[in-house]
Amino acid sequence: MTLRAVLFDFSGTLFRLEEDPSWYADLTDADGAPFDLAAQAEIMRRMTAPTGQIVQLDAEYQHAWDNRDLDPELHRKVYVEVLRSSGVQDGEADGLYERLIDPDYWTEYPDTAEVLRRLHTSGVKVGVISNIAFDIRPAFERIGVTQYVDEFLLSYLEGVIKPDPKIFLRACERLGVEPSEALMVGDSEEADGGAAAVGCQVAIVEPTPTAQRRDALLTAAGDLLR
Repeated sequence: MTLRAVLFDFSGTLFRLEEDPSWYADLTDADGAPFDLAAQAEIMRRMTAPTGQIVQLDAEYQHAWDNRDLDPELHRKVYVEVLRSSGVQDGEADGLYERLIDPDYWTEYPDTAEVLRRLHTSGVKVGVISNIAFDIRPAFERIGVTQYVDEFLLSYLEGVIKPDPKIFLRACERLGVEPSEALMVGDSEEADGGAAAVGCQVAIVEPTPTAQRRDALLTAAGDLLR
């Protein structure tokens, strides 16, 4: 069946939270030592990993972790705890978390704007489905592509997270297409790959740094582009 819609993940697919060395300039561990590059990279990984539990948590924080993408307060609570568990001091953890949820700190991949524009020009419907607890739409507004996205489905507003089939079916319904007419593009086999269960095609891209991934979205969209 002809594809009529493309569904995109956000983090690691269209945008990526790129670390800035200045974020870590004043960070020190419990012994007062600055974080080295390996520790900085691990903190970033823990802040942005799409699936999998990152640290061991007690019952209170486990509940927050399991529901983090459905409730902004739980999201903040558990990610600040993850940062603390990673050796970041209390006040510093709050500052890093604020960067995580600020759309201005998220960098688009080199082909993000082009692929969204070309899909729109080609008459292909576009949806963005994200397991997330903050509003990502300002990131799209900042680079001038909001008009190319027909529907945003954010888990904390929808009350459902990937890979639950309901969120993929809901996206297709809002876009007016059958699941078999949609392609899901994401960076997680576990979360985004769940779209295959409802009949969507799936393309997985690597969530590498933006400077290292130039055209993965263009390749994934392929023949749908004009």
